[in-house]
Amino acid sequence: MKILSVYNRYLNRGGEDEVFESEAELLRQHGVEVGLVTEQVTSPDGLQQKVAAAIQATWSNQWYKRFQALLESEAPDLVHVHNLVPTISPSVLYACQRAGIPVVHTLHNYRLFCPTSTFFRDGHLCEECLRGTLWQGVKHGCYRDSRLATAALAGMLAIHRNLGTWSEKVDCYVALTQFARQKFIEGGLPADRIVIKPNFVEPDPGVGNGDGGYCVFVGRLAAQKGVSTMLAAWHRLSGVKLIVVGNGPLASEVESAGRSSCVHYLGRLPRNQTLEVIKQARALVFPSEWYEGFPLTIAEAFACGVPVICSRLGAMQEIVEDCRTGLHFEAGNADDLAAKVTWAWNHPAEVRAMGTAARSEYESKYTARRNYEMLFEIYQQTLRRRRNALNN
Repeated sequence: MKILSVYNRYLNRGGEDEVFESEAELLRQHGVEVGLVTEQVTSPDGLQQKVAAAIQATWSNQWYKRFQALLESEAPDLVHVHNLVPTISPSVLYACQRAGIPVVHTLHNYRLFCPTSTFFRDGHLCEECLRGTLWQGVKHGCYRDSRLATAALAGMLAIHRNLGTWSEKVDCYVALTQFARQKFIEGGLPADRIVIKPNFVEPDPGVGNGDGGYCVFVGRLAAQKGVSTMLAAWHRLSGVKLIVVGNGPLASEVESAGRSSCVHYLGRLPRNQTLEVIKQARALVFPSEWYEGFPLTIAEAFACGVPVICSRLGAMQEIVEDCRTGLHFEAGNADDLAAKVTWAWNHPAEVRAMGTAARSEYESKYTARRNYEMLFEIYQQTLRRRRNALNN
């Protein structure tokens, strides 16, 4: 089997980049030929460049022609799209249709229904563009804090929604959780073409001993990640150490908190060092206040045998089973988070049992082997559906 995997990289590297690259490597390890098609996002300067970028986001003739030539020369069995925004554009979907090549599209976030891709605005959840129109986002200037940039992106999404691009040019969508799948159905994607496949952790980091005497947070230090709620919770705690790994706009707030509480800020660490910190933690704290896609950090904690204390919200609530693989608290509620951390600190035997259950969850759902089986079956089903449609 031969696959072309397509990804428009973001300005800042994140979890989606890791998933895109690790999936390609996983397929290659199993004998699948994979070609990577990528483009780097740039930040346009000046009105003229921004207008040109807006037009290209809706339809790129350059990418349409380039992809036509690529499909002809490479002759893939299937194209797997991970991200088209903003440079590659949906024009490549039309090139695939013209060439008769089926398309699988992984929805790593909520971009098709929200210009910011997160359903999060001004410090709170927001589904106005899902339940109303995309122009609600323009009013708020959600994308890059710019009404012009938001209008360009919302216009692209609306145009392709009206053209039927999302409903007719993609053979199969991959959602990362059942929660996300339901949101996509609410947004109008065909339910019979949305399957669920989570992310995975490879290589297996192995189980830690959890005897480091601390909780750990790993992630981007940003408002939607619940960092302020977490710091407020730690001001209410006494004698519970928190190690923070990551970087972002709230880094100075974390550093400041460390002067008056048991918060220790390590900054951004290489992945292998980050995993070692997780393996020694009693619990991983994941206080995000947006729905999330599929946080690799949670799957990594499970792989390390570490339970997760997370917001009772979106994908987190689905992935972490309350009182079995971790604990839930009310999103944005520092008192509730402090109470759950206190309980975990006072019940080490129960927390160790949760860590064992978390490891079992990893072994059954989030290993590379299990992910390959699911992904290959998605490809096979997509190809069978296309062949059946041609024969009928």
